[in-house]
Amino acid sequence: MAATIRYTEDHEWVRVDGDIATVGITTHAQEQLGDIVFIELPDVGRTFAQKDEAGVIESVKAASELYAPVSGEIVETNAAIVDDPALVNRDPMGEGWFVKIRLADAGELDGLMDEAAYAAHAG
Repeated sequence: MAATIRYTEDHEWVRVDGDIATVGITTHAQEQLGDIVFIELPDVGRTFAQKDEAGVIESVKAASELYAPVSGEIVETNAAIVDDPALVNRDPMGEGWFVKIRLADAGELDGLMDEAAYAAHAG
């Protein structure tokens, strides 16, 4: 069974596998930010409500927040992007993921966009 991918209005993607949601920013978002130079991620074990600020992304153009697209507990963070933020520019939808969240409420996924809706949103 293929993983389900959903998108937020804040240009984050969420790939769900079981009760774990992997979160990153979209190709559109990284293109808008430009060269990413710094990333701050939350600690493993922290819990977030949907839309809470869960991290910081800084690029040569701007600083931006990473929002929790779903409620839950951080179970893993991607240390590779902290060491090499440009990895997000190179592979935002793959190796450039940010955090993995254990879903507190899978029903929140219903409020996120599918790929077609996100494509229309991102223009």
